[in-house]
Amino acid sequence: MNNLSALYVTVDTPPGPFTVIVGTGTTGQEVVLASGWTDDVDALLPVVHRTLRPTWVVRADRLPVVDVIEGFFSGQIGAIDGVVVRQRSGPFLEDAWEVLRTVPAGQPDTYAEFAARCGRPAAIRAAANACARNATALFVPCHRVLGSDGGLGGFRWGTPVKRWLLDHEAAHAPVPV
Repeated sequence: MNNLSALYVTVDTPPGPFTVIVGTGTTGQEVVLASGWTDDVDALLPVVHRTLRPTWVVRADRLPVVDVIEGFFSGQIGAIDGVVVRQRSGPFLEDAWEVLRTVPAGQPDTYAEFAARCGRPAAIRAAANACARNATALFVPCHRVLGSDGGLGGFRWGTPVKRWLLDHEAAHAPVPV
């Protein structure tokens, strides 16, 4: 059993309160273990892989990741790209979470396109599962994947939040050349 502690912070964002659980990586750097649109840290703990789940969490007044969150919501959508996250699962899911970080803001993929981006074009359900099991919402931008019909599909934090994020990114994304 883990005997780890972590810090968390909840910040107000336009789509609602956003909570981030931060642990310490192997080199001592801050790593995001879980995040999402809730003000209840207990709702986030179950999505952290059991080998990474802290035994207890302590509320912080402010963490460095808050600057990134505030930057993203002020229109600096690339601010989230460098945030270090830590998730564990099988090889496909871990690879898919890395690939999610390559989906450009303002240019969402469909689940089929995301499966192809992962190198497994037939694995559409597995790609959708990677989005559903992502514990680090925003920083691993699973909201950038849509249904094959262009519809929103699902989102753990609700489709109104997903729609807000997509609209925000579309409004602030660099124009592709």
